[in-house]
Amino acid sequence: MRSLVVKLTAGADAPERCLQGLTVASVALASGATVSLWLTGESVWLATPDGELELPESPPASTLVAAVLAGGTVQVCTQCAARRGLTQDLLVDGAVIAGAGSFVEQALAPDVQALVY
Repeated sequence: MRSLVVKLTAGADAPERCLQGLTVASVALASGATVSLWLTGESVWLATPDGELELPESPPASTLVAAVLAGGTVQVCTQCAARRGLTQDLLVDGAVIAGAGSFVEQALAPDVQALVY
């Protein structure tokens, strides 16, 4: 099975798009794919202990992020975190701050599918 890189570009500013991307990432992981989740823009708040997003008919964002953390990786955009005053010590356990170079490396690896939400 191919690996999946999911990049979220929205959070509370576009909750439906954000939760759709999180759902796809968690379902892919449950299906046996290797999953790397990238949080950018307002979605970086989901990697903080108080970062929550809920919509009817969807699991809460914290549940979906925890599912990805349990078996995949969660990266927070370096620039996006800095613009919001977020540092590594403010993130949930397992989430890491990483730069665009890491995203490009993962997205361009052989047998990888990248999706952007």
